[in-house]
Amino acid sequence: MERDKVTVRHVTKRTGSAPRLAMITAYDFYSARFADRAGVDLILVGDSLGSFMLGYPGTVPVTMEEMIHHCRAVTRAAPAALVVGDLPFGSYQASTRDAVANAVRLVKEGGCEAVKLEGGAERTEAIAAIAAAGIPVMGHVGLEPQSEHRYGGYRVQGRTADAAERVLRDGIAVADAGCFAVVIEAVPRRVAEEVTRRVPVATIGIGAGPGCDGQVLVYHEVVGMHTGQVPRYVRQYAAVGEQITVAVTRYCNEVRGGQFPAREHCYLMEQSELERFRERAGERTGVPPAPAHEPLPAAPPADAEH
Repeated sequence: MERDKVTVRHVTKRTGSAPRLAMITAYDFYSARFADRAGVDLILVGDSLGSFMLGYPGTVPVTMEEMIHHCRAVTRAAPAALVVGDLPFGSYQASTRDAVANAVRLVKEGGCEAVKLEGGAERTEAIAAIAAAGIPVMGHVGLEPQSEHRYGGYRVQGRTADAAERVLRDGIAVADAGCFAVVIEAVPRRVAEEVTRRVPVATIGIGAGPGCDGQVLVYHEVVGMHTGQVPRYVRQYAAVGEQITVAVTRYCNEVRGGQFPAREHCYLMEQSELERFRERAGERTGVPPAPAHEPLPAAPPADAEH
C-alpha cells in the first residue's frame, strides 16, 4: 500500500510525541525496498556499510565514492521514507568548504534528502554552513564511530557526570547550529532521556535506551544477517542469515547430486523442432546425435517453445 512521503517536516513535528520515529540503516536497493514496505520513517545510508557491506574493520576507510554508490542504490528504490546519507570520515573535518561540497554530492549525486555528520560543538560551523546551503542536517553525539581511535575503540560515553554533560552540551550545540534531528549513540539511558528533554529537536537513539524520540538499528542486525558479535543494544527480529545458509546449502547439494535443475525448471521445444535441430547440428559438426531423451509432450504450449 502506498503511503505519503516522509519529509524533514514530519520528523520535526514528531518531537516529544508518540508514535516514536523508526529509522533503519540500509545500504542497497532491496534492503531499502523491504524496509520501506515495512513502514520505516527514515532510512540512513550509514558509513557502517564499511563493516556490513565492504568488509572493512570499521567506518574510517569508507570513501565519498563508496557512500555515493550505496546512496544511489537506496534512493533508486524510491522509498517513502526520508533518506539520510552519512558524510564519511575525512569528508567534512578538514574545512567547512569540504563539508558543504561533500554534502552537496550526497544530495546531488547520491539522491539523499538529508545528510548526517558526527561531532558536537566543534562541528557547528560545518552544520550551519550545510544547512545554509539548503541541505537538512542530522547530528550525531555520544559515541562517534569515526573517532574510534580517540576513544580507544567503541566505548559507551557519558558514564560520568562530566562526560554526560559533554553529551548534553554537544546535543544542544548541534541543534542550535541547525540540525533537524540528533542521533545519540551508546550512552546510559538516563543521560539520553535528559538530553532528549533539553534538546529542541528530535533525538534518535542507538544504544541509548527508550527515552529518545526514535530508534535506529542496522537492517542486517534486525533481520539476523550479521555473523559478527551483536551489540548489547541490538534486538534481532528474525534469523534470515540462517535461512540463507540452509537454502544455499540445499542448492549446492541438489546441483552436485543432479536433482537441480529438474524438468519443471527447463524450457521446452516441440519434438519435431528438436529433431530438425539435432540433424542440422550433426551435419555441421560431424558428431552423431545424442541418445534420445525422454519424449517431450506431443503438443507443448507455444510459450514453452524457447
